[in-house]
Amino acid sequence: MKEWIKKAAGFGDFPESEPESEIEEQGKSPDENDNQNPDNADDTPEQTDAPEQQSVEHGRDEPQAEDRLFARLRDRMAKSRLGFVRQMDELFLGKRQIDPELLDELEEILVMADMGVSTVQEIFDEIRLRVSRNQLTEPEALKQALKGAIEDLFDQAEKEAGGISWEPVPYVILVVGVNGVGKTTTIAKLAFQLKQQGKKVMLVAADTFRAAAVEQLEMWGEKTGVPVISHKSGSDPSAVAFDGLEAAKAQGMDVVIVDTAGRLHTQVNLMEELKKIKRVMGRKMKGAPHEVFLVLDATTGQNAISQAKMFCDATDVTGICLTKLDGTAKGGIVASIAHQMKIPIRYIGIGERMEDLRPFDSKEFVDALFQ
Repeated sequence: MKEWIKKAAGFGDFPESEPESEIEEQGKSPDENDNQNPDNADDTPEQTDAPEQQSVEHGRDEPQAEDRLFARLRDRMAKSRLGFVRQMDELFLGKRQIDPELLDELEEILVMADMGVSTVQEIFDEIRLRVSRNQLTEPEALKQALKGAIEDLFDQAEKEAGGISWEPVPYVILVVGVNGVGKTTTIAKLAFQLKQQGKKVMLVAADTFRAAAVEQLEMWGEKTGVPVISHKSGSDPSAVAFDGLEAAKAQGMDVVIVDTAGRLHTQVNLMEELKKIKRVMGRKMKGAPHEVFLVLDATTGQNAISQAKMFCDATDVTGICLTKLDGTAKGGIVASIAHQMKIPIRYIGIGERMEDLRPFDSKEFVDALFQ
């Protein structure tokens, strides 16, 4: 095996620069900080731009609005684009044909971008075959083939899972993740956006483990105008989830988003608690939860894969919300997750604004990355 592949075993350990503006930065949120100190909570609505102060684009089907949104996505992906894409362009500079050395160097660039050894090897098996058949002869054609191969990885995961139907109602989403990934702010942004789309949304504060977690979600609910069902701190989270579904059905809600305690994927007791929450909701409402969103931090690299595997063992994860993409130069982790886990990326976080949680569009993402 090539030496760089051996070195790649530690590719998740490269130092990452912190997001310049992502509100889910480590230490900024009490539920998303290993210190778990509510007195230092910077992620509460009082210390973040309130939803009322933030503009949300309407008429997003209009070309100008779409262009603005794409431009912002491209800007927020600058670190990744200036990382491996720039290296790739420098590699291609002055090259008129594809040779084995170029392919080896390109393969190394992608692995070091946290795309993962197995993901890169699968892509390059096909590329090397096409090169051997003279179907790819120029570097620019190789770049386009690589772009298409990455899109295919996302499309395969999406095809297997299907889209979000938002039916039946209330449509129940259970949100899970470790501490520090931006789980609560992701929930708040998602609730706000769904409300902007005309849906009746309810939040359920099933994180009864951390001090001030309930209060924090209630403050977000007040700021976004979304009702919150909660019990006192220390209550059984399964009971909170049960009552939340009951209230949602009684009040005619369209979507219910259930917050859970941030937990390490190695904490067996808390992972078992997730299973119980899921069972209780299923007894209250057939098919609930309809979605289980796992929130992952893009800056953690391949460690995100380990987290995903452990959470998938505890509960059936149906979608990934990937935060802090504006804070990493290794955007390849997105493709690695889609390929290795076969779970679709549902949302990506690219900044601090409420609209900076974006539904994931594979073509839009790859275009923004490569342009």
